[in-house]
Amino acid sequence: MEDPRELLEHAFLSASTNLNAPRISDAALLRRIELIARNPQNRAAVRLVLSCALAKVSRPELDIRKPYTEIGTSDAFSGRTFDEAYLTAFVQKHRLPCNPTTAFLTPALRNRNQMLTADLNLVGRPPEVYRAALELLTDVAENRLSAKILLEETVRQLVVIRDENLQRMTSLLAQLGSARGSLPLSSEAILTLLEQHLKLPNSSRLPVLMVAAAYEAAGAKLGEQALSLSGHNTADRQTGAMGDVEVVLTDETQIVTAFEMKTRRVTREDIDLALQKLATSPVENYIFITTEPIDPLLEDYARGLYTLTGGVEVVLLDCLGFIRYYLHFFHRKRSKFLAAYQSLLLEEPDSAVRPALKEAWLALRYAAESVEAES
Repeated sequence: MEDPRELLEHAFLSASTNLNAPRISDAALLRRIELIARNPQNRAAVRLVLSCALAKVSRPELDIRKPYTEIGTSDAFSGRTFDEAYLTAFVQKHRLPCNPTTAFLTPALRNRNQMLTADLNLVGRPPEVYRAALELLTDVAENRLSAKILLEETVRQLVVIRDENLQRMTSLLAQLGSARGSLPLSSEAILTLLEQHLKLPNSSRLPVLMVAAAYEAAGAKLGEQALSLSGHNTADRQTGAMGDVEVVLTDETQIVTAFEMKTRRVTREDIDLALQKLATSPVENYIFITTEPIDPLLEDYARGLYTLTGGVEVVLLDCLGFIRYYLHFFHRKRSKFLAAYQSLLLEEPDSAVRPALKEAWLALRYAAESVEAES
């Protein structure tokens, strides 16, 4: 068995050396790889193909279509093991535009024990991406494409996409730097920017970043700090987290405030689930931040939990309303908040905040800064 880590690094080196030279001349095969590598809606299928191709290259006796040991044949393998043991570190090291976690825990691929044939319906979205991935595995199995070339070309595509995203971001940041006026943006102008950003598609991670930025900007004054953020798609029950943003007193480890973000209406069930967490790990404040209207009856229900929980404040707050009060209360920290939000945004993995959403923020801020500079 060849070392999978060395195979991945060789593929990366080969891609970086010849970025503009596709490894495949067959147009149909190339289109399939481009589809799974470039589709912004699904970043799991490309990890499926990478992990299966990596397994096949390192152990040629394997059937690339059998990434489940439950299949029970000698040519089956654990695709999840190859994915988690080798791809995760590789993707993180080179900042490749893939899911940060294994593809084999996504709904389309988990709990399976069958060969991934081209006609299999994985019930994943978009269906054409999964279909292309399955066809590529079949192409390798039927000797129309080598697993090594599939691995190298897929890595090359991801490096090209990464560099394209980076180039656009660098250009937008340079453009933004040239637009700064003599006055910093006002608190209300910053709030307008955030409101515009929240209205864009796939923005569910943004409220988390707003609250984290608020503590980064003013935490020293409060004697509090927010802990590092958990992954966007990782459930609290998997990580043991109390909420999306957890706050501790400076130089201490006990969580005093937990924020849970919702881009929908908060429900009674949400509060009751929070109560289950509070039963084992109480905090001083458990705060729901939502981008949708708040039910007054739920506010009353939450208010009545203080005695029941032994002194935990449970409260529901409007996202932009919370940030408005914050910006005016810490008015002299508004520019620091803006810088913190932008930094957190740009540092988020593309699977949590898509490049288009990052670029949209920079464009919106450029427009706001330009208006301020001209006035």
